[in-house]
Amino acid sequence: MSNAQSDLTAIVRGSEILVGGLITIFTSSKTNPNSTTVESVCIKNKMADKVTLIITRPTEEGDEIKKELVIQKDSKECFYDLPKGIYSYEILLSSEEIYKKGEYRIKDKMVITLKEDQKEESKENAKEVGKKEETKTPTD
Repeated sequence: MSNAQSDLTAIVRGSEILVGGLITIFTSSKTNPNSTTVESVCIKNKMADKVTLIITRPTEEGDEIKKELVIQKDSKECFYDLPKGIYSYEILLSSEEIYKKGEYRIKDKMVITLKEDQKEESKENAKEVGKKEETKTPTD
């Protein structure tokens, strides 16, 4: 017969500390709420042809941040380490015609899906689009 060096309570407390430490290590990659940049903003193109997305934002120093993406049909492109803030956006079709123009607040990592106006889609397709919670459109 042998006796354990620790009782059951000490073993349970030790395992709680170990699990808590592992959780901290693996969840530390979450975004910092005090960060001034967004890790990534991705744009999916579900339009009939390629589009060009241009975003601009004035900085505090009076300069202007201007970024441009050309997104092919049925593909996805991303901006990385983008400063948080309100951006003016312009979506150009392949014919250089302005499809949409406006402003959008970028404050978290996100995926934006560009698609044709829902007026042309059937009601069933519109319901399926509404179920996707992680997808945001510039008009949200």
